[in-house]
Amino acid sequence: MHTVHEQFKRETSHYGQPLMAGTGALEHSASTLRFTITSPCSTSYSNAQLDDYRGLSRRRFPWRPPLKLSVRARFSSSEPTLQGTAGFGFWNDPFLMTQPRLPALPRAIWFFYASPPSNMKLDWQVAGYGWKAAAVDASRPPVLLWLPLAPILVPLMNLTTVYHRLWPPIQRMLRISEARLRLDMTQWHTYILDWGVEQSTFSLHKDENPRQELILKAPSPRGPLGFVMWMDNQYLIVTPWGKLRWGLTESPGPQWMEIDWFRIEPQARDPHWRPR
Repeated sequence: MHTVHEQFKRETSHYGQPLMAGTGALEHSASTLRFTITSPCSTSYSNAQLDDYRGLSRRRFPWRPPLKLSVRARFSSSEPTLQGTAGFGFWNDPFLMTQPRLPALPRAIWFFYASPPSNMKLDWQVAGYGWKAAAVDASRPPVLLWLPLAPILVPLMNLTTVYHRLWPPIQRMLRISEARLRLDMTQWHTYILDWGVEQSTFSLHKDENPRQELILKAPSPRGPLGFVMWMDNQYLIVTPWGKLRWGLTESPGPQWMEIDWFRIEPQARDPHWRPR
């Protein structure tokens, strides 16, 4: 792994492969890159994306812990006005978004935004939409052993008492951890993700405040994962009690995510660490 420091100084050269669909576009300024959707509508999918894993099998995705991701970003509007999903971080592209692959259970660690009607109710203490720090690793061996019980467990989750009793330990097994980011998304902020071998931290550095604010400590997903940075107009509903729906959102006007710079820095591994 190598350090990536992207400042978007040259329009024709930047890290990652662009992916655009519908009215999605990548727009360069003198020193920033905007992920823009000019007219999001509910009849066609639009996406503006950079990633570094297209054409690779999942076992060849380029990033493993420990590493540090820092991104200075702002958005055209805050929640819930901002429509669709957006964010940056690392995942295993489980849903065939970029090329034909076998489907997989999700592994991700990222800053993730989803507007209503999205409801990805994964952390039982956190809303299923909004601007979040989030991590998940649903492909660990214990999860695979429990999968045959899903047809029994999912209907039972509709009972409130059963949900409150069963979902927290299932959430821990899936290594799901989330925290809402309550801030003005239209202002410049530096988002910091330290992806550790066993534990990861999410932090925030606001321009008006020199102190770095800790947002979340989370169990780490395993690598390898691919880097992704995107904005699109989709929504997803997936809940422990069996609701599952996908669709497209629309907005009255253009919207964008603007990136001033980002940096990916591999970190030194603790020489005393041993796999458990």
